[in-house]
Amino acid sequence: MANILLVEDDLPLGNSLQRVLTVAGHHVVWLRNGGDARRFLGDMEFSLLLLDIGLPDELGLDVLAWFRQLGRQTPVMLLTARDSVGERVLGLDAGADDYLGKPFAMEELLSRVRALLRRHSGQVSNTWQLGPLSIDTARRRVQLSGQEVALSAREYDILLALAAEPGRVLTRAQIEARHQLSDTLDSNATDVHVYKLRKKLGNEWIGTVRGVGYVLDLPEGQA
Repeated sequence: MANILLVEDDLPLGNSLQRVLTVAGHHVVWLRNGGDARRFLGDMEFSLLLLDIGLPDELGLDVLAWFRQLGRQTPVMLLTARDSVGERVLGLDAGADDYLGKPFAMEELLSRVRALLRRHSGQVSNTWQLGPLSIDTARRRVQLSGQEVALSAREYDILLALAAEPGRVLTRAQIEARHQLSDTLDSNATDVHVYKLRKKLGNEWIGTVRGVGYVLDLPEGQA
């Protein structure tokens, strides 16, 4: 199990990658532009970065160069439709560990992900850091400002689903699908668990979009 940051602006491909990687047992944060990627990479530790070269706001290569200048050794796999020798050389010279041209088979992607994680096994991080909120995915422990927060198994799974896509509104069905939750048997169960999460973390952490679902937001000044 690894914490993977996926930066891909293509919605169908991003959805497919997130689903396949999640089924394979990984926790995936999916972002769609370079600005968000820089913010998350500056604040959080990941086991692997899957980075599209052609982002809407900047080149993935620029994000990669900036990331390596921070001194981070996290393995990086570049994803691109421009699969020329020149592009591969540029990517590898910028600090990428692997390069996969689109379109690609999901089986090959998973194989390359496994290989990169094995190669960098000593550098794998199991902790997500979102401002003062810390989630240890290996031990299923949550801390807020250094203090342990006791969560039930269901509360933890819901928090993890929201934390994987902070700032994005998730429907109840999407939250339940992230961890194969069985709360669909009771339409109010997810609402009850979210209510309990708010009591433990503070109301400012989880927002409600009426008629849609829930969203995890960093409180003011914590981004």
